[in-house]
Amino acid sequence: MRINTNVAAMNTLRVLAGTDQAVTRSIGRLSSGFRINRAADDAAGLAIANQLRADLGAMRQATRNAEQANSLLQVAEGGATGIQNILVRMKELASQASSDNVDDTGRGRIDIEFQELVLEIDRIADSTEFSGTVLLDGGAGTLDFIVGASSTIANDTISITGANLDLTTATLGVSGGANDDVLTKADAQAMLGLIDTAITAVSDVFAEVGAKQNRIEIALTQARITVENTAAAESVIRDADMAAEFTELTKNQILAQSGISVLAQANAQAQSVLSLLQ
Repeated sequence: MRINTNVAAMNTLRVLAGTDQAVTRSIGRLSSGFRINRAADDAAGLAIANQLRADLGAMRQATRNAEQANSLLQVAEGGATGIQNILVRMKELASQASSDNVDDTGRGRIDIEFQELVLEIDRIADSTEFSGTVLLDGGAGTLDFIVGASSTIANDTISITGANLDLTTATLGVSGGANDDVLTKADAQAMLGLIDTAITAVSDVFAEVGAKQNRIEIALTQARITVENTAAAESVIRDADMAAEFTELTKNQILAQSGISVLAQANAQAQSVLSLLQ
């Protein structure tokens, strides 16, 4: 019988220390909701989860990019709608001035409104903007919208060419040309053809905007699906299974209580040596 080295107590203490660590780990997981709270918990899993979290942040931003791109196109569409309505009114005026039931004096009065409408088209084209970018004057350049988070940026970019949205009167052909008024019957009749061409040009802008809107909406839906799936993948790796952790915590707490009881008994065994002294 030895009292200097209590092997049973040492063994119980070692097991109890491991159980205490397991209790602490379970409490940490339950309090944070994460299975991985430090690299030692799962180094490989943490690396994968961190990459997924980075991708998730980029994809969430991509969804915002797509939403804002759609808003930009809606602004452009609103400006184009205003210009379309003006062209319809200009055609009415040109048609009125083309008829001989109006004399040159009447055409002069008609032209006053006509010229104001020309100025209004340019005002709309120059003032339709989104976040400081003018959209309908042809000077926007190429507008790129990132709608994904892959390593190949070109695969996640939807571009809009600003020149395709140019709705200034010079581009539409209703000002600055040989016929840009309705002061005479001949000018008014020539203007009818020019306005028809301008209306076609606006329709082309509507087609461009509508096509891009449809593509961006599809990209937005896909980005949201990717966000959902990426979040789910990260959750599987990083998040704690609360039911399992509660079960593990309960088991370890019982083992800890049992270990303390057994340690007390192991320490009590050495006291039996005292009986030899009696």
